[in-house]
Amino acid sequence: MAKVSVYNMEGKEVGTMDLNDAVFGVEVNEHLVHLAVVQHLANKRQGTQKAKTRAEVSGGGRKPWRQKGTGHARQGSTRSPQWTHGGVVFAPTPRDYSFKLNKKEKRIALKSALTSKVQDGKFLVLDELKLDEIKTKKFQEVLNNLSVKKGLVVINENDKNIILSARNIPDTNTVVANMINVYDIMKAGTVVVTKDAVSTIEEVYA
Repeated sequence: MAKVSVYNMEGKEVGTMDLNDAVFGVEVNEHLVHLAVVQHLANKRQGTQKAKTRAEVSGGGRKPWRQKGTGHARQGSTRSPQWTHGGVVFAPTPRDYSFKLNKKEKRIALKSALTSKVQDGKFLVLDELKLDEIKTKKFQEVLNNLSVKKGLVVINENDKNIILSARNIPDTNTVVANMINVYDIMKAGTVVVTKDAVSTIEEVYA
C-alpha cells in the first residue's frame, strides 16, 4: 500500500495514511486517461455552429448573364460559393460531439489519473478542511500553507463555505468526492483531498 503524509490546515504534517492500491496503486493506462479527457471536452462542446450552403442563402434564383457571348465565365447563380454573399462550401451544421466510454474504461482511467498524481507526489491529504465563514482569504491561506498554486480540492460533502470561498481563486477548483473526473485531476497541479474524501473515493471505486 502507498503511504502518504497527512497535513493539517496550517501545512504541518500530523500523521500518515495508507492508500488502497486498488484505487491509488494501479497500472497507469495512459491511453484510457487520454480518451477520458477527450470525452470530457467533447461532451462539453455545444455543437451549435451553423453556416448557410448555397441552397440556403437567399437570392440567386436568376442566371446573372447568358451562357455565351459576354466574355465572362459561365455562371448559374450569384449565390455560388465564389460570389460575395454566396453560400459556404461544406458549411458546418449543428451536431452532437459527445461519445460514450464504457463504465469499466472510465473507472480504469480515473484510477490511473489518481495513481499518477500519487506517484508524482502531487497528492496531498488533509486531516480536515473546515471554514467558519465564507472567506476567500482564509482559503487562500490554507493553499499557501500547503504550497498549492494550481489545485483541485476534493471534499467529502457539499460544504457551502469551502466552495464559495474557493470560487474566486484562479486555477483552483473544488469538487465533492463522488463527482471527481479525470479531466479535473489531470488539469490540476496538485490534488488536495480530505481524509473523509479519500475514504469515500476508496469505497466508490475500489
